Amino acid sequence: MTRIGVLFVCMGNICRSPIAEGVFLHKCAARGVADRFTVDSAGTGGWHAGERPDPRSVEVARRHGIVLPGRARPVTHADYRTFDHLICMDHANRTALLRDGAPDDRIRLLLAFDPDPELDEVPDPYYGGDDGFDLVFRLVDRACDGLLESLLDTTP
Repeated sequence: MTRIGVLFVCMGNICRSPIAEGVFLHKCAARGVADRFTVDSAGTGGWHAGERPDPRSVEVARRHGIVLPGRARPVTHADYRTFDHLICMDHANRTALLRDGAPDDRIRLLLAFDPDPELDEVPDPYYGGDDGFDLVFRLVDRACDGLLESLLDTTP
């Protein structure tokens, strides 16, 4: 079986996209479909390359029983060949990927998968308080349900 590649993308890959990666992996495992996916996260910038996720991201995920597995890394051109779905947290991330040559038909905003979204993009919580990370988790959690359903509905 060919795995479906899903790459979550934010700016620095230490706040939003690691949460999305962890939530999506958790949902896949809970549904017994983790073996159908290759999942990762990356940033449009490389400032934090090699770093663990922001401690506030780790904490909000931990409170929900989710482990954030990765280390920050920048998006690469190889990702455009490896991943079927480039799932961006906001419009700026989408624009950065397009400027870098990513295929437009593979890029979507994560909140497009929320059937009743509060917002159209996941706000960057980095410069705010803990409540911003709670909001990110809530938005990502709901949208990842829709994303998983969408991907499972379109694969045999």
